[in-house]
Amino acid sequence: MSNENKIRILYVQPGKYPEEQLAANELHPLQRLVGGYMQAVYPWSKDKVALICNDSGKVDGLPLNRCIEDYDVIAGNFFICGFSGEEFCSLTDKQFRYYEKLFRTPELFLPTPIGIMPMKCTPDQYRRLMQERSAANRGER
Repeated sequence: MSNENKIRILYVQPGKYPEEQLAANELHPLQRLVGGYMQAVYPWSKDKVALICNDSGKVDGLPLNRCIEDYDVIAGNFFICGFSGEEFCSLTDKQFRYYEKLFRTPELFLPTPIGIMPMKCTPDQYRRLMQERSAANRGER
């Protein structure tokens, strides 16, 4: 596939640093990135960027990924891309730098009596905590 139909995105997975990708600007390849049906949200519409996530990520129990401002948490993989009209497009250099910095640090979500609390971490810290949680859920502690 030529680069003509590809867009530059910022791809964000739980527990990992975000990465730049060139993605085919077609339904099925973009759905594969988020692991299912897509939902586009526009929390920063003034910047002409879209956050594309799994439409049922929370319902399906996908791992929590990153906080969006002070009002939501995205579950599962997501990506940030530009939009023009109703079409997705590549991020500009300025947009890419801004959102890469915004989502640079992975987050853990710790249960508290009043809800979950996000905590910044490294990919190694994230991996260790997920392994501990998995072992505890299997009764291996």
